[in-house]
Order: sequence, then C-alpha cells, then structure tokens
Amino acid sequence: MHRNNFKILFALSFTVFINTLSHGQDIPQKPKPIIGNPVKDSLVIDADDIDKINTPEITEKGQDSTATDSIKPKELLEHIVKYSATDYTRFNQKKQKLYLYKNAKIDYGNMNITAGSIVIDYNKNTVYAKGIEDSLGGYTQKPVLTEGSNIVEPDSIIFNTDTKRALIYNSVTEQGDGTVIANITKKENDSVYFIRNAKYTTSEDLEDPDYYIRLSKAKIVPGKKIVTGAAQMYIYDVPTPVWLPFSFFPQSEKHTSGIIIPSFGEQNDRGYFLQNGGYYFAINDYVDLAVLGDYYTNGSYGLRLESSYAKRYKFRGNVNFRYENLITSELGFSDYARNTIYNIRWSHSQDSKANPNSRFSASVNLGSSTYYQSSLNQINSGSNYLTNTLSSSVSYSKTFQGEPAVNFSLTATHSQNTSTETINMTLPTFQGSVGRMYPFASKSGTKKGILQNINFQYSVRGENRITTTDSLFFKKEMFEDAKSGFQHSIPLSTNFKIFDHFSVSASANFNEVWTFKTIDKFYDTTELETVTETINGFDSFRTYNFSTSLGTTIYGMFNFEKEGKDPKLKAIRHVMRPSISYNINPAFDKYYDTYEVVSADGLTTEDVDFTRFEESIFGTPNRNFSSSMGISISNNLEAKVKDKDSTATEDKKIKLLNSLNFSSSYNFAADSLQWSPVRVSGSTQLFQNKMSINFGATLDPYALDNNNTKINKYNIDNGGSLFRLTSANLTTSWSISNEGKGKGKDNSKNKNDVNNDNPDDVLPKNLDFANQQIGREEDQDDKKKEEEEPTSFFNHKIPWNLRLAYSMNYSNSRRQNEISSHSLMFSGDIELTQKWSVGASSGYDLKNKGFTYTQLRFSRDLLSWKMNFSWIPFSANKSWNFFIGIKSSILQDLKYEKRRQPDINL
Repeated sequence: MHRNNFKILFALSFTVFINTLSHGQDIPQKPKPIIGNPVKDSLVIDADDIDKINTPEITEKGQDSTATDSIKPKELLEHIVKYSATDYTRFNQKKQKLYLYKNAKIDYGNMNITAGSIVIDYNKNTVYAKGIEDSLGGYTQKPVLTEGSNIVEPDSIIFNTDTKRALIYNSVTEQGDGTVIANITKKENDSVYFIRNAKYTTSEDLEDPDYYIRLSKAKIVPGKKIVTGAAQMYIYDVPTPVWLPFSFFPQSEKHTSGIIIPSFGEQNDRGYFLQNGGYYFAINDYVDLAVLGDYYTNGSYGLRLESSYAKRYKFRGNVNFRYENLITSELGFSDYARNTIYNIRWSHSQDSKANPNSRFSASVNLGSSTYYQSSLNQINSGSNYLTNTLSSSVSYSKTFQGEPAVNFSLTATHSQNTSTETINMTLPTFQGSVGRMYPFASKSGTKKGILQNINFQYSVRGENRITTTDSLFFKKEMFEDAKSGFQHSIPLSTNFKIFDHFSVSASANFNEVWTFKTIDKFYDTTELETVTETINGFDSFRTYNFSTSLGTTIYGMFNFEKEGKDPKLKAIRHVMRPSISYNINPAFDKYYDTYEVVSADGLTTEDVDFTRFEESIFGTPNRNFSSSMGISISNNLEAKVKDKDSTATEDKKIKLLNSLNFSSSYNFAADSLQWSPVRVSGSTQLFQNKMSINFGATLDPYALDNNNTKINKYNIDNGGSLFRLTSANLTTSWSISNEGKGKGKDNSKNKNDVNNDNPDDVLPKNLDFANQQIGREEDQDDKKKEEEEPTSFFNHKIPWNLRLAYSMNYSNSRRQNEISSHSLMFSGDIELTQKWSVGASSGYDLKNKGFTYTQLRFSRDLLSWKMNFSWIPFSANKSWNFFIGIKSSILQDLKYEKRRQPDINL
C-alpha cells in the first residue's frame, strides 16, 4: 500500500522561475516530475498565438479552491539570472518581446532551461518555450528543464505570469511505477492541475503501450490527492469492460494507511472465499502493521497480522501471526468438525555497527504441527506443504573485553516435529565462558614448548529443557516435567612438536554437573514391579578424564612429466594425515547404587545397578573404566593437469578426492568387543564441481551368532570376510545448465556450483502468484534481461537448468540386508523462448516404486503483464492455479486468478 507521491508537473518549476523574472520572487521548494519522451503527434504553437493562454477556457473559474494547495513565493531573488542563445538574442522594443533562438538557455541557481526557441512577452506577461522544426519536418531542440537530478522534456509550454496559469503540451510524466501521457495539461495555480484524455500505464514502450488506463479527466493536487472521472482499461488500444465511473488516489511520499483489496475464489469443500483482504496501518517511519483476513461461505475464517520494523544502523525485523478456524462438512453431519490452527513467525537482526560487544537476534517459527498441511490460504502452498520441522531460536550475547575476555549468552530454542507432534524446548539456555589463559607464556613473542603452551579456560552451561506435545503446548502440564541443570567445565591443555614433524597435544578435563531432580528406585514385591521416585532438591556429581594425541602430515607426489614430453596429466599429489590418540575415562562407582529384584517365584534375587542422576540433562557419571586408543587417517588427492586455455601460464589443479577418512578405536579396559567398528567417509566433486558426491560406510570386525547378536569373535574367524558391512550411505547432487557456455566464464564461480546449491532447490515452489501485497518484491525473472548485441537473425539459446538429488541408505546390522531408503529428486526450468518458461519439480521413491510430490509450472512474460500456471497432478493436495495480472505493484489488483482445489472425498 505504499504509494509514491504523484509529483508536480513541469509547469510548477517553470512557473516559479518565471515569477522570479517578472516579480523578483524566490523559487518555492517543491518536488518536480520526470518527463520522458513525448508522443509522436507533437502539438506546436506559434509564438504569436500565445495570447490563447488568456482564452475563457483557461481563465474560467469554478475549479476546486483549496487554500492550502497554493504556495506563496518569497519576495527576493536569490540568484543571478543568465541567458544565452547561439543564433541570436533579440529584444523587440515595439512588441516588448525577448527572443532567444537556437540552443536557447536560461540559468537560475540550480535550475537550467534549454530549448530551440524561448519567447518572453512583457505586454501579455507570457512565456513560450518550444523546439525547432528542421527542413525535413523533424522536431528538434525540445524544451528541457533541469533542476538538480530532475529532467523534464515536454513539447512546448505557455505560461501567464499574471494569472499564474499555464498550458503544457504533450507531457510524458513518470509517476512512481507508472507513466502519465497527456496531450494538454492545464495548471490552475501553484498546486492544482487538470488533465483531459490522458493515459496511465506501466508499460516500457510509451509510443505503443501494450495497455493503458484512459482517464477522461483528472484533477491533481501533488502530494495530496488525484481525483479522476471515468477511467477505462485499453489493451493495445482496444477498450475492455474494465471501467470505473470515478476514482480517488491519496498521494504521499510517506507511508500511508489504506485498504488491501482481497482476492476471491472458490473451494470445493468450503465454498466461495475472500482471501488476504484487510487494512494497512502506516504507524510511523519505523513500524507498520497489516491486518489481513480470509472468509469462506461455510463459516471458516482466518486472521493474519504482519508487522515490519526497522531503525537504521540499529536493527530490523518482522513479526507474523496467523490464525485459522476451519470448519469441515456441514453442521448435523457425522463428519462435521471444527479445528483451529495457528503459526507465529518472528525475525530480528541487529546491525553489526550498533554494538560490537552485544548482540540480540531472533528467528522464530512455531505453531500447530498441521498448520502448513491444513491451512487454506494459498501463501502456504508449494514447498511449505512439505515442511515437517519447525524451529526457533532467540538469543542475546555480550562480551566484556579484557584479558581474559568474558562472554555470556542467553538462548531460547524450540524444535518441533510436525509428523510426531513432539516439541523440544530450552527456556532458556545460559552459557558463560572466560577466555583462554596461558599462565606460563611470556608477555611478548610466540609460545614455545610444553610449559608455555599450557592453557586453561572456564565455561558454564545451564539449561531448562522441556519436552511436550502439540496438544499441551504452553499449558500447565507442559512445565511439570521440565528438567534443569548446570554443567561446569575446566579444560587444561598444551601442545608441542617432537622430531620437527610430529604434533603432540595433551589435555585433561574436569566437569561438574548440578541437577535439581534426582531419582530413587526400589522393587515393589506386592506389585512385582520396579518403582521410580522423583526427589526434588539440589545434587551434583564430578568427573574428569585425560586424552593425548599424536599426528603428522605426509605428502606424496607422483610426477608424470618426462623430458621432451608434455602430458595432459602432469602430477598427482596425495596428502595423508594419520593420527593416534589415547583416552582415559575413570569409573565413578560412588555415584551408583543397587536395589534387589525378586524373581516371580520368590526363590531368587538379583541386584540391579542404577544412578540417581539417570534423568540429568547432561548425562550420567561414567560407570565403566575406559582406556582406549583411537586411530584415524584422512586423505586428500589432487591432480595437476594441462590447462585447455593455451594462454594460461600455470597448470590447472583439480581435486580427485576432497576427503577419504578412516577411523576406529581399541578399548584396552574392555573384556570383550574391544575394537569399535571402522567408519569410512568421503566426498568428491565431478564435472567442473557441478556434481557433489558424499559417501560413508560402517565396517564391523565382529561376527553375529544365529540370533543375529554380535559376539566376541572376529568375522574372519567365523568363516566370513575381514569386515562385515553393517551400513552404508550415498548422496549425490548435480546442478547443470547451459548458462555461460562458450563465454569463457569461470565455472568455479558459476551460480550453479554445487557448493552454492540450496538443497531446497529441488522442492516445489510457492503456488501463490497474486497475494503478495505486503513486502512485495519483483521476481528476478520479471526484470529486464541483459541486452544482447542485435543480429540480423533471431537466435535464442533456450536457457535451461536441471537440479538432481539422489540418496540411498543401506542397513545390514542384523543381517537384514535391506536398502532402508532410496530416492531420486529433480527440479528444472527451461526457457522455450525469451517469454515462455516451463518448470517441474518431482521425485521418485525407488524403494516404494512411486512418484513423490510433483509440481509442473508454466510462465509467460507478457511485457507489462505476467501469466502463471501451476499444476499438482496427484497427491492429497492435487490442484491447479492460473493467474494473469499486471507486474507493477501499484496495479497488482488488476488481475484474474482461477484455482482448482483438491477434489471432494466422499
């Protein structure tokens, strides 16, 4: 609803300027319009006919008299007036006329007027500026007024300095997103203008606009209002039934409040509807509010509140609240139901310049788990329909500078699974830390050796965790099972080198956990079951551990260059980083108790161990002593190849393997199953980094018994292979297009580089083409495309892009030997012509043999208009949507939209 002020026409600047010539008055400060190229049929008036300015038509009274519209100029002339012309500057003493001919120019302050001919008649108090007709009938040197950055170019102008009235001929004026084309504009006073038979359009082709709104007559009060008579839409000069008897447009350069026109349609199960209609409140320069609503003839309704706020160099954000009351079927039927859903969104960001030592940010998305699937509003169509996770985070952090620095933060988080309707929250999380300190390091120079590299720090973390469900969200029961606690950590570490090539690090860590709830267990011999009691009160436990690691980096180079030969493959470099670590985790038996369990027949008993800290949010004390050694190897392969570009001075480097990692560990203290599974992971990129491949696997050295339970026997000793493959995964994404081919562009910086890919690119897009009144932004596809050099033949390259995502997971931990998930997703777009584009998003479940959520898209650029069609051919949300409307936001309500909702299920 933001509307640009309908700026004052060219005559205002010219009027005040002439006033200064005849009466020595100052120029009032008013905004000026920008006038573009005139229409073809120029109306040129001879200088001797300028007395027509005093005809009854223009001097007739009866116009709207608004005292506040008039501008009273000042009394004194502030600048020197300079004028010149290349052919001649002549004053006719008899006629009292000043003639400036050919490249006539007048300067006054920051105002400059140029024209082919300027005539000032002191007898009739008129000024006339026009262009010059050449011998071929062309009209050149049209009047141009320049004031600051504003440039005005009408065909001609006549102004009467006594009556303060003027006639401006063939003006083409930009007004915000649109353009007003008027044959004659009559200036009544300093702030009232009248036009007749004018055209308003947002088309770029002003000589032959694809559409326009014809205004029979209009009154303009710049900065306040525009009032028009009958207005009718024309498409390529053909009248349409779109007609209004009158219209009123409030104008302001500031944000203004106003009505938001709703869109209408029909749904199979809820009848006719009005969506996204309401009112926009321009509260002030920092905050706005839009109140929007939906109504359906079966009684369902929705409410949306949207507010944006911003303060320059401080912060900005927006808040959205959405509520819908949904009615299914009819009252009296067995399937009648009433359901309410809601969604809250809040985004807040702080300017980095506001306060470098403290920061507040928020990203909130919470509400009903079924909101996006049940919502009737079209703004929730497309990829939102597939949303299965809602998450939120609100945080504040502050740093106290010094040696050492002190940091703390408060964070509230929320995670919601819309499938299981499970909600996990932390209200809040407190984190504090003291910067790393080196007690034995010198105050200057680098730190060397074991002693100088000894460092420690302190950190504390406190949480209040809540696990609840959608039905109990923000109810009293939600807080009853909340768990709270604190964890204090003091890590002590150092690092040094031995034999110049090996890096050694050693660390010890002390942890203390505080909790406010513990448990006690005993066996109820009457009910024959274990009873767990919750004990409220403060309790704590302390743990510590030790670890050290040794690592190095090994480089290997395979050279393929030989004397006298220049192979394409120059060399391969292998980088290997082996590492060995040792960890000791003591057993803390003192925190464990036992209770006696009696068998059902009462003949035998069994002691069961437990710890009262089982429900601690920071884990439990270690029960078993662990002394383990970890082994890991990471690899990287790069190749040096001959560059195809003959002008390149250096060979080209490509990555064969980004990473290939192996890791395992051996527990010396365990009595069985001492080796942990070998984990393998890796990644690479192919086809000039357009395809990304990630893979992983788990290899277990131990065998399974007949019950598929792991036993303390190597698989190779059980008649199998050295390792048993228990799980594997493979994910691949590929983004390709024909953009930039043959142009010598650097593909590593191509927007389709897999490193820049958004995984959501393969998902369906939003189906709502029309309802974007608040915070509307023009699509990149609607912007004017980069101009290409004209050729004598039409040559369209048909741009296209394709995005593929493949995923496979294999499970075999208990000899199930199955592919747990196997899917392929794809999305692509193709521009058949410069105006036509087609797109699709879908996927195929290779395990369950079926297509996933599918969407087909068609788009047509109609110059000033756009046309879209989207179709979901199958699924529970099967529907289609057709839209055609004007691109410009100022006329976005001139549209036609037709939707087909999912079929009624009987």
